[in-house]
Amino acid sequence: MSAVDTHAVETKVKDMYERVAQDPHGEFHFEMGRALAERLGYSPYDLDRVPAPSMDSFAGVGHHFDLAALQSGERVLDLGSGSGLDSFVASLKVGATGTVVGIDMTVAQLDKANELRQQGGFLNVEYVHGYIDQLPFEDESFDAVISNGVINLVADKDNTFKQAARVLKRGGRLALSDIVTGVQLPQGIVCDATLWAACIGGAMHRDSYQQAIVDAGLTIEVVQPNPQYRFISDQANGATTKYEVQSISLVAVKP
Repeated sequence: MSAVDTHAVETKVKDMYERVAQDPHGEFHFEMGRALAERLGYSPYDLDRVPAPSMDSFAGVGHHFDLAALQSGERVLDLGSGSGLDSFVASLKVGATGTVVGIDMTVAQLDKANELRQQGGFLNVEYVHGYIDQLPFEDESFDAVISNGVINLVADKDNTFKQAARVLKRGGRLALSDIVTGVQLPQGIVCDATLWAACIGGAMHRDSYQQAIVDAGLTIEVVQPNPQYRFISDQANGATTKYEVQSISLVAVKP
């Protein structure tokens, strides 16, 4: 990873996900929208109760709310909250006595999510501009941390997991969906900022990914594949086949 131009990757990721927020029907390597969310396992009942534009820009790779098992009154952090679909669904689960905080580095995504939050009256949701490997929150301040298709976009995954573990309360859980590989990616793909922003170049080998979570101090309880997820461009599908790129969901608990 030392050869990766992290500035170029960050710039490319911000640019791509700004377009995801502003032009969700444009051409991307990945699918978006309500049909994707339903195929991944989101409840139509939940989707009917969240702002439709948040679904238009939904670029998640799995479903993990069953693993997260969010409860009324809990405080939840959404890493890479995008246009807000997962944070809005989480708000339904924790209710009026709970709180959901979304953090994202892309201003256009935050602006869209905040506008939808206000329009939809999601009073228990707030959004913060920041980086998920540098969380601006106190230790042990959340009951659950969720994330969907985002950690693969971050260069420092080890610190991202350590930050998630730091802000979790004892007994709290990390529930996420993400892209991993079965074969180590070559430098040519790892250093391709466009493929990184497409959720491929930054994908970590699945064993190393899970080990990073364990090294952060969390205990993995469930790991499951998401065969319903697929890329849609020829370039992305070529890498997917050759390097066993796949979506997984998991839950890990802080002892």
